[in-house]
Amino acid sequence: MADLEQLKQKYQPVIATIEEFSEFGAKVDAINLAGEQLHLKGSVPSKVIANRVWDAIKKVDPTFADLKHEIATTGGDTQAYTVKSGDNLSKISKLFYGTPNKYTEIAHANGISNPDLIKVGQELTLQPLD
Repeated sequence: MADLEQLKQKYQPVIATIEEFSEFGAKVDAINLAGEQLHLKGSVPSKVIANRVWDAIKKVDPTFADLKHEIATTGGDTQAYTVKSGDNLSKISKLFYGTPNKYTEIAHANGISNPDLIKVGQELTLQPLD
């Protein structure tokens, strides 16, 4: 018999990733057992964040044989983001793409010629990466 607490602990990084995006509408709806698998049900607001959750799943266990996931995407492909005090494109890239190195893609997609010149309150559109 599968141990719910053990599986929850194993997949805690995935749960934490979903919760990290709660301010954007991501949420965990249910965590329980489905036979021998952890059943994780939730929703995320965009494909950008869904990809981030998927990356977390693959990092925990590339086969994810003991996970049944139902992560619905409630919005479209892109994710809106409003620049906050202390932000830079590398920090935003790390949050949404798991690496700070995608800042040039964010700059290009938003028509920013100098990635070092973003302003608090500026609206960015984040695209899913291939």
